[in-house]
Amino acid sequence: MKKSHFRFSTLFLILLAGIFCLAVAGTVWAMVRLPVVAEKEFGPSSTALSETQRILYSARLFLAQDDLNAPETGIQPQSSFVIETGESAPSIANRLEKEGLIRSARTFLLYLVYSGKDTSIQAGEYRLGTEMDALEIALALQDATPEEVTFQILPGWRLEEIAESLPTSGLEITSKKFLRLANSLEVLGLSEDMSGLNSLEGFMFPDSYTFKRDILPEEFFREILDRFEAQITPELQDAFEQQGLTLQEAVILSSIVQREAMISEEQPMIASVFLNRLNAGMKLESDPTVQYALGYDEAGKTWWKNPLFLNDLKQVSPYNTYINEGLPPGPICSPGLSALQSVAYPAETPYYYFRATCDGSGQHTFSITFEEHLGKACP
Repeated sequence: MKKSHFRFSTLFLILLAGIFCLAVAGTVWAMVRLPVVAEKEFGPSSTALSETQRILYSARLFLAQDDLNAPETGIQPQSSFVIETGESAPSIANRLEKEGLIRSARTFLLYLVYSGKDTSIQAGEYRLGTEMDALEIALALQDATPEEVTFQILPGWRLEEIAESLPTSGLEITSKKFLRLANSLEVLGLSEDMSGLNSLEGFMFPDSYTFKRDILPEEFFREILDRFEAQITPELQDAFEQQGLTLQEAVILSSIVQREAMISEEQPMIASVFLNRLNAGMKLESDPTVQYALGYDEAGKTWWKNPLFLNDLKQVSPYNTYINEGLPPGPICSPGLSALQSVAYPAETPYYYFRATCDGSGQHTFSITFEEHLGKACP
């Protein structure tokens, strides 16, 4: 009887020892191998986690890894998902689950903490869709930089000013390449109406544009030129011809009107003065054409020197309308639609002169004779 009891005790101890060894082996495997396998599946763990936490999070992710797959709701178009400044990771995870973008907020949050991405989510607007799994969404939330950017060209900007806005626009087009293409017209495929141009000065239509960050320069120019051509309706073209102007001449005059008029309501009046002067064989004598000829003013840190001095009006340049008759050889800036329309449909006036009022309002006074014009000079 004693021998039987001894054998049973021995077998029990051996069994306990085996179980203990298996437990130790399992623990060793969990400590050594599980984090390694988890890293292959889910990427590296956060350096902020302790060794014990790495093992626990790795195990929990393995058990819930199906929840990291894309939702089984069918592919839906990407939609906007906005994260506000200061919003917590649990709040973001809950909203993602509520909107059907992830399967489980709890597992998504588990992955965020495991990977350390819970502390680096950026506020901003994202485009997310159900074709993305939880890991892809978590990665997307680390960068709020949109794939598309808004690029704006302001009325009255010359090519150099457009170029200066490119480095901070988010577009990959350099200022240097922009100016080279805009002034050489390489591979831009200009329409017949714009054939013969030496530069795109004046034809970069002022507007807001949405571009992909990596848009090719040729596509960038093409979209802007298409926007310009869309403004030139047959009716507007006919109106230019009624004024005795080709499209290119109309753009040149519109660019001068754009720079002269501080107030858009005055553009038809200013256009009428210049058309009256052209029809009478008078010089345009426009300050902005001299500013364009002078180029960048180092003292004022501007492309439009102001004020001009008498010596400036003697600047030798085909753009200087104080010493040359008729229109300059090209536009001096990008005119907006209202400036183009003012040249097509100018006010009917007897005026040949205008000058800025003395109150700093940006308005102008208009005169028929030079004597009247001199009489309105500021004291």
